[in-house]
Amino acid sequence: MTAAPQSPVVTRTPLASRGAVWFTVPYAVVFALFLAWPILYGLWMRFTDQSLAAPRVRFVALENYVEALTDPELWASLGNTVLFTVITSVPLVAVAFVLAYLVHTGLPGQWLWRLTFFAPYLLPVSVVAGIWGMVYANDFGLINGLLIELGGSNIPWLSDSRFAMWAIALLTLWWTIGFNFLLYLSALQNIPEHVYEAASLDGAGPWRRLVSVTLPMTRSTTVLIILLQLLASLKVFDQVFLLTAGGPDGATQVILQYIYDAGFSGYRLGYAASVSYLFFALIVLLSIVQVAVMRRVRKES
Repeated sequence: MTAAPQSPVVTRTPLASRGAVWFTVPYAVVFALFLAWPILYGLWMRFTDQSLAAPRVRFVALENYVEALTDPELWASLGNTVLFTVITSVPLVAVAFVLAYLVHTGLPGQWLWRLTFFAPYLLPVSVVAGIWGMVYANDFGLINGLLIELGGSNIPWLSDSRFAMWAIALLTLWWTIGFNFLLYLSALQNIPEHVYEAASLDGAGPWRRLVSVTLPMTRSTTVLIILLQLLASLKVFDQVFLLTAGGPDGATQVILQYIYDAGFSGYRLGYAASVSYLFFALIVLLSIVQVAVMRRVRKES
């Protein structure tokens, strides 16, 4: 009996290993220049009064943090951010589930509905802001045009503090719901069909199957979407900056808009860095909560 042929052993030479390191150099350079260095410099800058208007930099210790925590405008901006997070996160979770459930249960023309719900998410924010800027226009906007046809009057959607934040929230709902819709649709498609069949044999109707089967089996996806949505809404900036720039009268000024105005309109880079790291600490805290909640849900599932 002859022995089976053995496959040749491939060994890496030290020279080849050293050569492979060079493939990481471009990424390492970009990482160092555009991520690592700005983070390290920002850590130092938050303790200074560095300004774009003055070349001299003075060490101010914790003065920036004291000023930030006692600034009513910062707290108002944080309040606007929390308001935006609440009024967008709830519909972006609930409506996304309803849309995904309708498509999953056999809504006619599924390909059209999937395209309709997900396509806006692919648009860049500049395009979205341009579209909705025309929709909300006072004189020729689509919404005001419909209101006039119905016998109503123009509503200053973006120039009235009563409506501006809600207008931006509606834009965000239309623009970003496709991502949550896709996550829910994937979760619904992963539910085994035999589970629904067993529930039907036990006499469960459509509503009972929804409450007792669908919702519990998509619970982990719901928790994930809620936490991701909270983090995304807290970091809102683009649509606010492009449509209202924080106005009118600060009604839509969110925390990132406040940081931008402090650093690039007020030229106070050191102060802006201090506020940005305070906000960063809040995001880290929420991320820790996210990990803890996800672990608990997985253990219970």
